[in-house]
Amino acid sequence: MIAYAITDPKLFWEDSTSYIENLKKADWVLYRDKESSEYTKRAKEFLALFGNEAPKLLLHQDYRLAKDLGLWGVHLTSKQFSDIGFAKELGLFTVISTHSFEEIALAQKRGADAVTFSPIFATPGKGEPKGVEQLKEAVAAFDIDIIALGGIIKEDEIALINETDAAGFASIRYFVNTF
Repeated sequence: MIAYAITDPKLFWEDSTSYIENLKKADWVLYRDKESSEYTKRAKEFLALFGNEAPKLLLHQDYRLAKDLGLWGVHLTSKQFSDIGFAKELGLFTVISTHSFEEIALAQKRGADAVTFSPIFATPGKGEPKGVEQLKEAVAAFDIDIIALGGIIKEDEIALINETDAAGFASIRYFVNTF
């Protein structure tokens, strides 16, 4: 099962050593920073924290910058379905956020490599959770890698996701608290 870490930018500037060590245990790591006005500079600094021990690194939203930085992939928002083809043309592994079966179908049709489907469990400010049963239905219905996202903070949630045959799980808090 793919372990996909989504970064919390506050953490790697405050106590980067332990947080980066936790992130290195993931298969994929997404640099995501919705607040910085210096996104490119911060992304470069973040990448430098990994040295030669980097997992597969993705950048949030900006597929052109992901390509320029030599990253493995990009994670597009649920408002970027029209950008899937552009990211794929650049040779990037392309993940897109989805919240419905219709969005999963659109991502598959447009050629995304994987989707996050969320929220699976209760997550502050993210609406009603989909639950494990709906995740199972999505995995059975679509021929695209589905990564569970939302409210995954402990091994208990990961064990439930593992029973669904989802390709993996993504989390911010799990990689902060667990190791």
